[in-house]
Amino acid sequence: MNEHLKPVYLEEKLDEIRADGHQDYRSKAIPTWCPGCGYYSMTEGFTMALNRLGIEPENTVVVSGIGCASRFPFFVNTYGFHTLHGRTLPVATGIKQANDALTVVAVGGDGDAFAIGAGHIPHAARRNVDITYLVFDNGIYGLTKGQASPTSAVGFKTPTTPYDNCDQPLNPLMMLLSYRASWVGQAYAGRPHHLADMIAEAMAHRGFSYLHILSPCVTFDKTDMTYANLDVGVRDLPGDHDRTDLLAAMAQVEAKEAPALGVFFEEGRPTLGDAMIETIRRAGGQAA
Repeated sequence: MNEHLKPVYLEEKLDEIRADGHQDYRSKAIPTWCPGCGYYSMTEGFTMALNRLGIEPENTVVVSGIGCASRFPFFVNTYGFHTLHGRTLPVATGIKQANDALTVVAVGGDGDAFAIGAGHIPHAARRNVDITYLVFDNGIYGLTKGQASPTSAVGFKTPTTPYDNCDQPLNPLMMLLSYRASWVGQAYAGRPHHLADMIAEAMAHRGFSYLHILSPCVTFDKTDMTYANLDVGVRDLPGDHDRTDLLAAMAQVEAKEAPALGVFFEEGRPTLGDAMIETIRRAGGQAA
């Protein structure tokens, strides 16, 4: 197991949480991901973020689609909704619109998000739905035994690309910036402290927040996106990066350097809920 993900870190953080009198947001279900999977640190990062923000479990809903990430709601002590393949964002949007007081977090992998579910992303972004979208990107279809995904690198050999992958991978961060998501960041499962901070910041943002999480598949990818490569292959965004500058954010994504971690872009603007309230007001009604 990668040194960043050793259980001692998780136990120490849970001891700190209990000592502070905070709740443990982990459910009683035992996670069933492969040993060493980055989803373990993401589970702990998410629960620590809930504690840090003081969000009650009964006021939180986690929505998942299909894939390794689909199991996520079972391992946290919140309400959960296991949806259809690629339909995470529409369901999350409906839940938030039905009860704006809820904290709604959608989770998915690179296949669920950018293959069958990709058509929903621009609409969640342009409407600025007040939800958080956590996408765990391992550049492969892990649950179905290691096929190429929309973010697989060129030359990647898998059961569906036995003569190497020839398709250019999607650039999720550039997509979300182009769609003008109001908060866009990137984290890495091998840096759990930073990951927990980023999840908390994404959830605290009012509007559509997107956190891209680099998470190696320890079972089916031994050559490309591995802990060994990412441990030395990621960098922090420059200290002088202006997160309010969209073009600067795009320049960082396109830079010929290692993948950057941090908040690329952030802006405040009315949410879909705000727009609906204004529509009700103009129609002469009253918002609930």
